[in-house]
Amino acid sequence: MSEHIDNSKFRKSKLKELILKLHEGESEDEVKKELKESLRSIPYGEVVEVEQELIEEGLPEEEILRLCDMHSSVLEGSIDQSSSKDIPAGHPLDVLKQENIALNALCSETNMLLAVLNVADEKGLPEFVLDLISKFNQLIDVDKHYQRKEYLVFPFLEKAGITGPPKVMWGKHDEIREQLKGSLEILNTPGITKDDLVTSAELMLKPAVKGVAEMIIKEEEILFPMSMDALTDSDWYEIQKQSLEIGYCLIDPKEDWKPDGVETEDINMLQKEGGNIQLPTGGFTVEELLVILNTMPVDMTFVDKNDKVKYFSQSKDRIFQRNRAIINRDVRHCHPPASAHIVDKILDDFKSGKQDRAPFWINMGGKLIHIEYFALRNDKGEYLGTLEVSHDLTEYRALEGEQRIVSYK
Repeated sequence: MSEHIDNSKFRKSKLKELILKLHEGESEDEVKKELKESLRSIPYGEVVEVEQELIEEGLPEEEILRLCDMHSSVLEGSIDQSSSKDIPAGHPLDVLKQENIALNALCSETNMLLAVLNVADEKGLPEFVLDLISKFNQLIDVDKHYQRKEYLVFPFLEKAGITGPPKVMWGKHDEIREQLKGSLEILNTPGITKDDLVTSAELMLKPAVKGVAEMIIKEEEILFPMSMDALTDSDWYEIQKQSLEIGYCLIDPKEDWKPDGVETEDINMLQKEGGNIQLPTGGFTVEELLVILNTMPVDMTFVDKNDKVKYFSQSKDRIFQRNRAIINRDVRHCHPPASAHIVDKILDDFKSGKQDRAPFWINMGGKLIHIEYFALRNDKGEYLGTLEVSHDLTEYRALEGEQRIVSYK
């Protein structure tokens, strides 16, 4: 047997044979045992080639998708990544890996909650459910992680001739999305009982978390090293420039990567070059607009008509801290679960035309904070989104008399 272990043709043939055994119904444990006995490890590139060959040979993509979890489980720990390239800090793949660290931690926290569901106190069930809703609201943020793969990474892989694995992985993304969406629908069921929750945890909630965790393994062991080898710095630079349009999952990248030869200008601000915005009453450059928005003594957050966060100002004294992980996130998931129904009511009232503004004020750390939501409409009255404006009024409440401009020193 030893003469075969370092033979690529043998390894791929054996792997294909083992995957087809899974297809024919043989148990994962038996296949994994045979894998360990016949193959000490297999390079990630050969795993990709085998998947692609199986699709080209007629095994339906749906069947590859069905087998994906099984053969990933069988291969876990047996994939050789020793030839993969190093990933620089801030590189798009480094960001995906950072997101995976956050997702792994979140999966562990969620699994810990689900593990004690059977012994949860019936009286404390509503609070327990709110904790789960909070976890799944965060988990569903994985959609942005998947979208960056689907719309930015996969097209470059396909140009490099790698088509099978992206199709299979995209199918798994959709499956996980549906499971996470279904989990939240279950958790938000009014008056859900403990028995119903226990049953749903086995059928939907736990599989959803497992799906996210297993996708991380597929990425780390196969997709990332394969992509690092197949894509050029130019490809990654394009991915980098377009990433913020989709947004980040759970984390805000601390470093911006740029390939050698690119000017040191912040790549997220390349649009400043020659960028002028002309409005009916005047105009300014993108740089001037950015400074204006960040100088105003209020926090601003813009939510589009599809309820996705698209922009927030970055003044040095922000009242409520924001990071780029919220870009393209459903605004409901940016609020505590207990207040999500209020956010829904405000958005529904704005969209229906029932209301145009919703003001609130709170005392926070000895400060009076005024928070107001404004419905944004065009000249035809069509709803374009919502603007949230927060203002610290503490200083203004203490004003007395007047201070005219002539007294400025």
